[in-house]
Amino acid sequence: MSKRSLIVLPDESSKPFYDAINSAMKSLQIKMFVFSDPGLIAAVVNAHKRGVKVRVMLNASRRDGEDDNKEAHQLLKQAGIDVKNSNPDFGITHEKSMVVDESVAYIKSLNWATKNLDGTRDYAITTTHPHGVAEIIECFDADWNRQEFKPGLSAHLIWCPVNGRDRIARFIDEAKHTLFIQNERYQDTVIIERLVRARNRGVKIHLMARPPHALKKEKIIEGIGGLRILDDLGVKIHKLKHLKLHGKMLLADGLRAIVGSINLAPGSFDDRRELAIEVYDNDIVKRLQLIAQHDWEHSYPLDLTDAGLFLDLEEHGDGGSEKLVLRMDHAHENK
Repeated sequence: MSKRSLIVLPDESSKPFYDAINSAMKSLQIKMFVFSDPGLIAAVVNAHKRGVKVRVMLNASRRDGEDDNKEAHQLLKQAGIDVKNSNPDFGITHEKSMVVDESVAYIKSLNWATKNLDGTRDYAITTTHPHGVAEIIECFDADWNRQEFKPGLSAHLIWCPVNGRDRIARFIDEAKHTLFIQNERYQDTVIIERLVRARNRGVKIHLMARPPHALKKEKIIEGIGGLRILDDLGVKIHKLKHLKLHGKMLLADGLRAIVGSINLAPGSFDDRRELAIEVYDNDIVKRLQLIAQHDWEHSYPLDLTDAGLFLDLEEHGDGGSEKLVLRMDHAHENK
C-alpha cells in the first residue's frame, strides 16, 4: 500500500537518510543543492561499493563563483560514482530529492550539510506513491540529459519553474480559516497579494521568517517590503528563538500542507529548479500542527518598525537601511 511520512529536523537528525541509503538494493538517485556532510558522502560511496547503481546531480558553482559541492563532487567521482553538475538551463538547482530503488522518494527542504542536519528547522516528506516517484525520476532523467521536463497540467508534485507559483497561490486562495507558513523569503508580489487577500477575507495568518539582516542586500527592498505590508495588515510575523529557520512549510486549516524547497521569491518560481509536495495525510498534518504550535511558542515577534529595522540591519547585519529610506533616531545618531 502506498504511503507518505514526515521527517522533522533537527528532531530526527540524519538517521532516516542513513537508513534509506543503507537500505538501497538496486539504485540511488540524488539531486542536491548542497551536499557536504562527510558521513552522508561516505554512506553513498559505500552503497556504490556494494553494487547499488548511484547517480548524483549537484548544483554547480553559484554566480559569485562559490562552489559548495566541489569536495563532494571530487570524492564521489573518485569512488567511481556517476556525478554531474545540475542542468545549466537553471540559475540554480535548489531541489533536494532522493529516490531509493525507484520505489521510495524523499522530497526535502534541507541540504545534506551538517548544519542542516543538526541545527535548522527543516522537513522532508517520503512517499511511495508511484505517480510521485515517477515524476521525480522523470525530472531527474530530463535534467541529467539536459532535456526539457514537461509534467503537464496534471502534475502531482509542485515544480519550479513549471507550476510552483500557481499551486502555492491556489493553496493560499483555498484557505478558509488559518494559514501557518514558515519560509526564509517573502518576496514574490503574487504570493504577497494572495496573503493580503486571505487576510482581508478573515483568514488568521501566522508567518515565521528569518530576521531582515539575513537577506542579501539586493533583496532587502522586496523582502522587507513584503513583510511590512503584511505586518501593517495585522499579520503576526515571528522569528524562531533558538533554532535557525530553513524549512519551507505551508499549513492550511489543519487539513493540508506543502513541504519542499521553494522560497516565496520570484527567483525560486521563475529561474530555479525546485520541488515541493502537497499532502492531506492526517498523521502528517497533525504532526506539522504540533511543530507549528511548538515553534510559535518558542519564537518572538519581528520588530518591523523603522527603529527596529535600522537596529537589525545596521547593528546585527551588513547595513542596507538606506535602501528602505530609514533614518537614524537620535540614539543611533549619537552612537
